[in-house]
Amino acid sequence: MGAREDFTNDAMQYAPQLFATALRMTRNRSDAEDLVQETFLKGWRAFDSYQQGTNLRAWLFRIMTNTFINKYNSQQRRPQETELDEVEELFLFRRMGAFDQSKMSQSAEDQMLELFTDDEVKNAIESLPETFRIPVLLSDVEGFSYKEIAEMLEVPIGTVMSRLHRGRKAMQKMLYEYAKERGLVDESLLDPQD
Repeated sequence: MGAREDFTNDAMQYAPQLFATALRMTRNRSDAEDLVQETFLKGWRAFDSYQQGTNLRAWLFRIMTNTFINKYNSQQRRPQETELDEVEELFLFRRMGAFDQSKMSQSAEDQMLELFTDDEVKNAIESLPETFRIPVLLSDVEGFSYKEIAEMLEVPIGTVMSRLHRGRKAMQKMLYEYAKERGLVDESLLDPQD
């Protein structure tokens, strides 16, 4: 089997992850399918530039992210549609903590997130402006490092950190509103100066 065939087999294992993220980026199935297909096509064409032994997953996500930013962001071909409920699994719950929780009790963030439905978390992600949504997806859902995200988006690490902070804060506000609506927050216990 040749190097190109190995590359194809190795790359295809990431198709479900690429599609799930593409669906979150584009917010509709058809555009997500097109984005993933274009990602694989560009990867195939750029095979010679891929360095064997490097992080293939990150390389493919970088191609996809750049394709999305360059093509879909500038075109705005049609009104945005939402089909995030078709994504089988949302990995946000496992990725929110900054450290390994496997040997410890659940973090406060994980316990709090379990109070929300998948739809509420998805809506909070969807509500983010694209500038913040993409870094949050790449970091908290896909688990990429700040450095990898900076390379994918071609921005400094500080910009990634700032966008993640602002995106997470916006999500926190949205989830807080859901908590209030569902009676999960006892506002009488809050400091009136907050």
